[in-house]
Amino acid sequence: MEYSEEIFYNHLAQTNPFPFQISIERAEGVYLFSPEGKRYIDMISGIGVSNIGHRHPKVIDAIKRQLDKHLHVMVFGEYIQSTPNLLAKKLADLLPPQLNCSYFVNSGTEANEGALKLAKRYTGRTEIISCKKSYHGSTHGSLSVSGNEVKKNAFRPLLPDVRFMEFNNTSDLEIITSNTACVIVETIQGDAGVRIPSLNYMQALRDKCTETGALLILDEIQCGMGRTGTLFAFQQFGILPDILTLAKAFGGGLPIGTFISSREIMKTLTHDPMLGHITTFGGNPVCCASALATLEVIEDEKLLHQVEAKGNLIQETLVHKKIKEIRRLGLMFAIDFESEDQVNNIVNHAKENGVICYWFLSNPKSLRIAPPLTISDAEISEACEIILQAINQA
Repeated sequence: MEYSEEIFYNHLAQTNPFPFQISIERAEGVYLFSPEGKRYIDMISGIGVSNIGHRHPKVIDAIKRQLDKHLHVMVFGEYIQSTPNLLAKKLADLLPPQLNCSYFVNSGTEANEGALKLAKRYTGRTEIISCKKSYHGSTHGSLSVSGNEVKKNAFRPLLPDVRFMEFNNTSDLEIITSNTACVIVETIQGDAGVRIPSLNYMQALRDKCTETGALLILDEIQCGMGRTGTLFAFQQFGILPDILTLAKAFGGGLPIGTFISSREIMKTLTHDPMLGHITTFGGNPVCCASALATLEVIEDEKLLHQVEAKGNLIQETLVHKKIKEIRRLGLMFAIDFESEDQVNNIVNHAKENGVICYWFLSNPKSLRIAPPLTISDAEISEACEIILQAINQA
């Protein structure tokens, strides 16, 4: 009854006709376990969520300690609570001084929605610029600035005054003008298949936004929290966003997102009108406790120092004549194959043999690999051997 496919298909909303459909009873570290005890190595971290592994002991302990205090007590921004305070202070300490004020929400798309509203409110402008092939979420505003037309057409009309430019194309930056409220860019394009911009492009993007007064929003919902080898991916490009968005791995397994800016910019949401952005469950104390513990684990266990070596080990091991290209930054991989069918076959063969890998919605010819940062070399070797076998069979 608990794991009934009939209940799953008939009483849970379905997102597609062909769900991944494995039953999970528990998870620990890099492993998922079925009710029958079958073990899977999670090589996608629940799509970028479990960067420190599943149920890290320090996260579980922090959650339990908060449960003994209180759960939700008030909407965001009204009561002074310990864990949101500590999390906001921790982020301010880890980020540059210009990014000193956090607004906690419940997900990545909510973080981007809040960031877009904040930019329009602060600048008084309406034009938003995003990148082709981008993905920023599925709610109306986030969908409006995402670049996948197939996913958008059924839900129009969407936000007006949204324009698109080519990612990593410096000449396209001319589209940014004094009419632009903000430019929203994934620091590393995730859903497009791990597209990594050049240093020159990112610095030119920053300069153009500064020149025109447009706010630069960097979406690090997939690429943040150590995934690329630095805590925040923008640190690799020598630039600063005006607004940063985080979610997925930020919560350590619980749902939380945030948009972060300066106190000066953020305070515009407090007047004309008051409550310019509100959320009931944003800053949930249990989720904040989990997020704070996650940041502490990354720091205390020095996980960032291990990312590049582990990523390199995967890349050196996954050598096969069927692989067309590998794009990687840290432990964020896209591995290109000849066809979408080939990728589907690889994913299914790997699943049958105990390894979870995946594809990209907007780039289905690429195999997605993004394991927990805590994965060991032995676990990498075991998973890569199974993936190579799957490639042979595909």
